[in-house]
Amino acid sequence: MVVANQKGGVGKTTTAINLGTALAAVGEKVLLIDSDPQGNASTGLGVGRAQRKTTLYDVLMGEKPLLEATVPTAVPGLDLVASDPDLSGVELELGHQARRSYKLRDALEPLREAGNYTYVLIDCPPSLNLLTVNAMAAADAVLVPLQCEFFALEGLTQLMRTIDLVRGSLNPDLEIQGIILTMYDKRNSLSEQVAGDVRSHFGEVVYQTVIPRNVRVSEAPSFGKPALVYDLKCAGSQAYLRLAREVVLRERRARAAA
Repeated sequence: MVVANQKGGVGKTTTAINLGTALAAVGEKVLLIDSDPQGNASTGLGVGRAQRKTTLYDVLMGEKPLLEATVPTAVPGLDLVASDPDLSGVELELGHQARRSYKLRDALEPLREAGNYTYVLIDCPPSLNLLTVNAMAAADAVLVPLQCEFFALEGLTQLMRTIDLVRGSLNPDLEIQGIILTMYDKRNSLSEQVAGDVRSHFGEVVYQTVIPRNVRVSEAPSFGKPALVYDLKCAGSQAYLRLAREVVLRERRARAAA
């Protein structure tokens, strides 16, 4: 599942980290792939630069298999493929190579066959580049974090266009798993208005769970911990646990309908 939004600052990486942790907490086996050259998901899970011996860069360049780049995190049931600043040069380095948009999909194939993980989450960079295209070409579904602010719908329209393009040319099976409203402030009427607009436009695609603005969630990455480990009882952590249950339920319904 791709966690994507080309707009920065919407809680994308925070959602990838904490949803992965919450899924692991409810008994799922989860792999988080950090596909952002900034490496914030890796840092947020306490995997420092010195520990990143083999990264997603090595995998996409064909130098290492994905399993060799997989490292355990401090969260039981949650593994990580870390990022590297070299990822920013992947688009140029792959150039016009055959199947350049399928590098991640090809690398994931042995894991699909082995059934090592019940969920693979891919944290994308805040841009629509080759890394994001690789993620969408490899995934079954997209989860879209959407900040409750004025320009939210404008950015979402562009992302939906990209998903349609990927579906039409690279991955016809790609679905939108859901839209998650983030940074919701119930004291702010604008948050309520944006949430209402998104729900009226996209209906049941929008998750019932809303992620509130929460200081403890914002503090957690600086300690190299998911919010659920840093402060399980805070409102943000509890919201991500509810989101995990909702994601699992949707996946079960989708599989039953298939």
